[in-house]
Amino acid sequence: MNGSGIDRRGLLAGTAAAALALGLRPGSLAAQSGDVVYWHHFAAQAVVVGFDRVVELFGAAYPDIDLSSETIPNADFMQKFTAAVVADSRPDTTMVSAERFPDMHAMGGLVDLTDRIESWPRRSAFPDDRFDSVRADGRIYGVPAFSFVNWVYYRKDWFEEAGIASPPDTMQDFLDAALKITDPARGRYGFGMRGGDGGAPYITDMMRAWGSPIVADGEVALDRQTAIEAVRFYAELYTKHKVVPPSAPNDSFRQIMEGFKTGQTGMIWHHTGSLQEIRTAFPDGNFGTMVRPAGPAARIAQVSYLYNGLMSERNADAAWEWVSFWGEAEPSLAFLELTGYVPVATDVLADPRLTDDPIYAAATRTMEFGVGPLSFIGADGWERTVVTPEFQKILTGTSTVEDAVDQMLLGLERTLR
Repeated sequence: MNGSGIDRRGLLAGTAAAALALGLRPGSLAAQSGDVVYWHHFAAQAVVVGFDRVVELFGAAYPDIDLSSETIPNADFMQKFTAAVVADSRPDTTMVSAERFPDMHAMGGLVDLTDRIESWPRRSAFPDDRFDSVRADGRIYGVPAFSFVNWVYYRKDWFEEAGIASPPDTMQDFLDAALKITDPARGRYGFGMRGGDGGAPYITDMMRAWGSPIVADGEVALDRQTAIEAVRFYAELYTKHKVVPPSAPNDSFRQIMEGFKTGQTGMIWHHTGSLQEIRTAFPDGNFGTMVRPAGPAARIAQVSYLYNGLMSERNADAAWEWVSFWGEAEPSLAFLELTGYVPVATDVLADPRLTDDPIYAAATRTMEFGVGPLSFIGADGWERTVVTPEFQKILTGTSTVEDAVDQMLLGLERTLR
């Protein structure tokens, strides 16, 4: 088995005993065989370690299935997915994100899994709404693997030094806190803004927090004036208040993570999947987590699910064992412990490793009000190719907020045509 450098054949010794110890359905363990190819975009070191552990557990449970995985950069994932569909050179299985599902389904890139899911012994542990993001015309095309629960990391010591008694509750409180902990002379900034790749969902979240939907019933619902107010507030963290590092226009995931870990920034927005990386960087526990601050109209933070699905039916039985394996309790908890990604199944969410750890309190609260990502055909492309570059122009002074929002609206209209 090829996970991220894991050799399947090197894991076979003691397979039966290991599987029994893990409680992984011993009666069905060797039921399937064959080769299964899996496409994913796991990249962060801690997440790769978690993925490798799931691969290891799967190898112990299904020694006759030869799983090989291919890591595709997130920014290139849809391009490669599309090319595979067009050329009919599909892998067996793939990662399916909620925001990309509409495009994946529209091009016929995924296999209908409804019948398999409805007869799956684990089905009762997954409420119906867990499948909403991969449902089309009443059919289901993916199995939930784990949750993205957006939250905020902050430096406890910086807050204490600045006399900030509690995490900011509103966006104005957030700005006030960022101003208090910013000290350019010491190389400190209040907030690590993701202005580069992957930052667009935060911009559209701000629009929703200010009170405007993006799309409704397949039509543009974005209110221009509301969007301008939301984007202006967010951009001015950089352009006016200077609570953001100068590198922000190009900063992506790795840059905001390193900025927080090395003491350049005091707050960053991300999700629970980076928790173990942060914990490793702060062995003294000198950081906290909090819910996303509320905007003038709503508190918006995304809660979505990462799914796995089939792209091909050539070895569907073995492929199904792989994608459904992620819904089992043991791999879900192993992935949680090594990454921080919250499980999806209700029985696993009741595990003490979640309920007894106060660091997850913000995630638990967020799951009560969280919203899903944008979900319409072309959403991912619009965010990446229109929203991000237009926002970057504001930060670099080559566009006004008004002009950038107008271009976002124009791009949205074109996307929905």
